[in-house]
Amino acid sequence: MATLSEQYFELSKQFIPGGVNSPVRAFGQVGGTPIFMARAEGALLYDVDGNRYIDYIGSWGPMILGHAYDPVLDAIRAALPHSTSFGAPTVREYQLAELVCSMVPGVERVRMVNSGTEACMSAIRVARGATGRTKVIKFAGNYHGHGDSFLIKAGSGATTLGIPTSPGIPPAVAADTLIARYNDLADVERLFAAHGPDIAALIVEPVAGNMGCIPPLPGFLEGLRGLCTRHGAVLIFDEVMTGFRLAPGGAAELYGITPDLVTLGKILGAGLPVGAYGGRADLMAHVAPEGPVYQAGTLSGNPLAMAAGLALLKTLKESHEIYTSLARKTEHLHTQLAAVLQPTGWPYRINRVGSMISVHFTDTEVLDYDTAQQQDVPRFNRLFHHCLSKGVYLPPSAYESWFVSDAHTETHLELTVEAFRSFVDTELAYA
Repeated sequence: MATLSEQYFELSKQFIPGGVNSPVRAFGQVGGTPIFMARAEGALLYDVDGNRYIDYIGSWGPMILGHAYDPVLDAIRAALPHSTSFGAPTVREYQLAELVCSMVPGVERVRMVNSGTEACMSAIRVARGATGRTKVIKFAGNYHGHGDSFLIKAGSGATTLGIPTSPGIPPAVAADTLIARYNDLADVERLFAAHGPDIAALIVEPVAGNMGCIPPLPGFLEGLRGLCTRHGAVLIFDEVMTGFRLAPGGAAELYGITPDLVTLGKILGAGLPVGAYGGRADLMAHVAPEGPVYQAGTLSGNPLAMAAGLALLKTLKESHEIYTSLARKTEHLHTQLAAVLQPTGWPYRINRVGSMISVHFTDTEVLDYDTAQQQDVPRFNRLFHHCLSKGVYLPPSAYESWFVSDAHTETHLELTVEAFRSFVDTELAYA
């Protein structure tokens, strides 16, 4: 008999492309039927069939303090009776903007939008408008949303689906996007040497999260900062994933590098649809209505999203010990998983920064898009389904970072390790 998830998936496919509203959810890489969720609390997910899972997706990052975090729910409840949208300014918009500016290095002005994709598209437009240039450098395997300029050698679902360059992108747009290798400063220097006067911006995930978790090599971000300054290009940190997760001020604070513009999302809205872009006041002065670079959104600064974001960010700003706890839990998980995998003799790498972590079945250090693709994806797919059967929900792709939340307990981590140990035993038994 079909599960409820299987039944709902068949119904969804009749009305939604692929049955899902974001491609990675379809289980296209790992195979099988996507799980339809009913509710979540803390570090746990509950599906429509009544199964429970320890969650390492966290809605792809925003649930840093766990699902259904009480202060966030209380803030939404308090805002809800006053209307779900105004299409006019509200006090919470400037309050959240002020909080963001106080937390994120280099952000003097910020504009709220509705998604990380919208934030990245808008930041690129500001950079082009401010510099009068057209070309943009991005890195192979970095994912900045589904804007035309970004879906060229993108990571995440684009890699999972085998579509590194999406159809539908005009050739002229593709020609203005220059691709560099992540963690390869010499490759970036080559592009600046060839196209420097035409390069408006360089956009980068300071810690890559869409080809697994890949940290920047020492000196890489510093080198990008120096190159952009020297050539008059705008350095954009895409902190949609890392913002407020790696530190109160994100990767910019963690690594001590100040970009010109920053894009934010996920944690900023505590799971509600919200994004933002911000940076130096002189650059943001180009944004309408103060300047000529147009960007607008009916739902930008949505009152429920602003209330949720305020509640979560205030907690993170005032509780630095949360980051120490998150790092300690993730390090413990790393150590224990390595202890399980090391005796097998299998090639593997575990990458970790703060509360971001990923396991790659490869004997090559995972530093960029090319090395991320060298991993044993079929083994990861078997791991995914085995863990799912044991109540552990990993991202359904070998090219995604996992996220640990403050709600993960020692018991949750140990059960995860036990699921890995059981997977190893099963694999070795059939070897």
